[in-house]
Amino acid sequence: MKKDIIVLKVTEGALLRFPSLFRRRLGTLEHFSQILQKRCISIWPNHINELININQDALVRKMLLVQISDIHCGPQFVNETFGTAVKEINEMSADVVLVTGDLTENGLLSEFKTAARELRKLEAGKIIYVSGNHDYRSTGYLLFKEFFPFSQVTELDDVVITVLSSARPDRDDGEVGHRQNIWLEGALQKHMSKVKIVAIHHHIIPIPDTGADQITVIDAGDVLRSLVKSKVDLVLCGHRHRPWRWRIEKMLVVHAGSVSCEKLRGFFCNSYNVITIKKGKVEAKLKMVNGGFVDFNEIVARREILQASDISRFSDSLAR
Repeated sequence: MKKDIIVLKVTEGALLRFPSLFRRRLGTLEHFSQILQKRCISIWPNHINELININQDALVRKMLLVQISDIHCGPQFVNETFGTAVKEINEMSADVVLVTGDLTENGLLSEFKTAARELRKLEAGKIIYVSGNHDYRSTGYLLFKEFFPFSQVTELDDVVITVLSSARPDRDDGEVGHRQNIWLEGALQKHMSKVKIVAIHHHIIPIPDTGADQITVIDAGDVLRSLVKSKVDLVLCGHRHRPWRWRIEKMLVVHAGSVSCEKLRGFFCNSYNVITIKKGKVEAKLKMVNGGFVDFNEIVARREILQASDISRFSDSLAR
């Protein structure tokens, strides 16, 4: 049997995850066979050696991250949509799932219990939680740490993920603060040779189609200076329920939509982001829940098409 036929028998999710499986979890040939049999339609043991020898260098250096955001357990939470997203994500067998804030709607105990129950269904090598402004309502900041403990710095091979806290009690805007900025620079100085990812709930750059922007990070300029100075490769944000991406110098800033909330802006499908890292190169795509993948270049291009057809641009429009 040819090698490419064997590879095609691996499910799409396992294929995305395959490099990390090889690097992190494969100990013996027998263990490798067991993992493949679990994730494949079928596998022939006498061809295992062929499959192992397929481009091992590329396999060793790939990592898969999934970013979900703005779950909003509460009145606007769509349980069925979230369940579909969890099933899709689990099939990918991600190295890391990053949950970038607003797990709850009002920071209530009942909402935290719902969020904890639903998020326990996720399967990944590591799950990292970031608090959002909705989570800090009603003294929810006391509950967040109890239900979702996390570390601010996570190292995974040649990648380091750092969490910034921008949520403040009973405020919708965000703030990082001078001390946290100084801490960030010092923390990342130790990892200059690694791919550096920073996760934060609030958007550090305004996003199109989100109206009057009065709830950004109030010290965004200082934060951006620290991020650029530290040569951060990727910043993952949530908050506005509008998928988008910006580039500042060599830094990619990716905004997530909402994975399970009824409230959406500009892109009217629940979604999450899938990030692959291979040999220091970062690629991010949007995944629609119960739908396909969309490149962020296409999201930006679609926005320009909508602008061109905006009725308010015509001289006889009532929307002048």
